[in-house]
Amino acid sequence: MCDMFLEMIKTLSISAEEMDKRFRFTNIEVIREYEKKQKSIVLMFAHYASWEWSIIMGKHTKFKAFGIYKKIQNPYFDKMMRDIRSKFDAALISTKSTIKEITQNQEKGILGLYGFISDQTPRPQKTHYWEEFMGRLAPIHTGGEMLAKKLDMSTVFMKVEKVKRGYYQATFIPLAEDSREVPDYQITYRFIKEVEKQIYEKPEYYFWTHKRWKHSKK
Repeated sequence: MCDMFLEMIKTLSISAEEMDKRFRFTNIEVIREYEKKQKSIVLMFAHYASWEWSIIMGKHTKFKAFGIYKKIQNPYFDKMMRDIRSKFDAALISTKSTIKEITQNQEKGILGLYGFISDQTPRPQKTHYWEEFMGRLAPIHTGGEMLAKKLDMSTVFMKVEKVKRGYYQATFIPLAEDSREVPDYQITYRFIKEVEKQIYEKPEYYFWTHKRWKHSKK
């Protein structure tokens, strides 16, 4: 966790060249093939390893890169997080305006790659889907899948791995090219099971502090 916070702060000053050395993509050709379809992409990933450094993706996609983020109440820390996450040609969309802004982009013909950290805990009253996660039933975010279906976007999982201290690699795993053709919640199910496998491989790099199982299904 200490490494993660230090790396997050380092993002403010690190160069794109140095970031490319420290956060590599093993199969960027997967994104290239999806770009050829001329459909926007929902990129789903987890609070795992140095997920913040995935913002360098903005330098490696032909589409406009957007990160979906939840606004922090403290204005100082909110500005700092926006400064960190908007580097390297990435733009930010707050969770409250996600549907509106992505829909507007689609209507304007703006192709985007939208990063969703989709393993966090939704509010019980906004939960549509529960699934077993790490052996316990948990509420699961479905926003990425629902938007992909509504706006005809492809969905991809980004698996981040720690290579050694300060160095990471990301691998893209397709979830659905035509999201509308996949039964409801199957994309989300595939995503959460990929996250599970990732955690079982090296559990020490998962962000355990965000109380993933704080709600139970009655």
